[in-house]
Amino acid sequence: MEDDTVKGFLLEKGTPGFTAEKMENKMALRAVHNALINLDECRMKEEDRLQNANSFRDTARVLRMTRVGGAWIAVGCGMGAYEHALAYAQQREQFGRPIGGFQLIQDLLVQMLGNVTASQCMVLRLSQMQDAGEMKAEHASLAKAFVTTKTRETVAHARELLGGNGVLIDYNVGRFFADAEAIHSYEGTRQVNSLIVGRAITSFGAFL
Repeated sequence: MEDDTVKGFLLEKGTPGFTAEKMENKMALRAVHNALINLDECRMKEEDRLQNANSFRDTARVLRMTRVGGAWIAVGCGMGAYEHALAYAQQREQFGRPIGGFQLIQDLLVQMLGNVTASQCMVLRLSQMQDAGEMKAEHASLAKAFVTTKTRETVAHARELLGGNGVLIDYNVGRFFADAEAIHSYEGTRQVNSLIVGRAITSFGAFL
């Protein structure tokens, strides 16, 4: 581009130099189809350009919105892991009684419930701010960083609670465990989102 800035384009299949290869053998978010995009001497026409995507500032605005979605997805992942772990604890018996009656199992469940509840409250407040037009980049980044971190902790507790069954597909917790790792990474890792929040609260940018 003449102004050497980030732009957005929509390319049709068959455009010379453009290929998209579906990523196979994913262990997480298997319902989502991802592709590896290659651009090799690819020429784009002016009519292919997205008219409101003229700089990285516009891209950052999109990321701000998708980080809200990522935080909500993480909430759902944590809820799913907690609900499956709770049901398992109520049904699985050891030493003649359900394992939900053991102190350490209850401790894990309470930690999971605390994480899920705190995450729900944070993301609900974030969505309220979004609806009111008050949400800033640092708000979305704080929620994404906090909630995905708590979700990783929650699914780890769920896997621990199920013991060896926690790695079996039949019990679903392994799926939540894998998905939490993917959710933690996309739309900015915890570290990247922390730098966005850190810049907002200190007025110092730490990006290199």
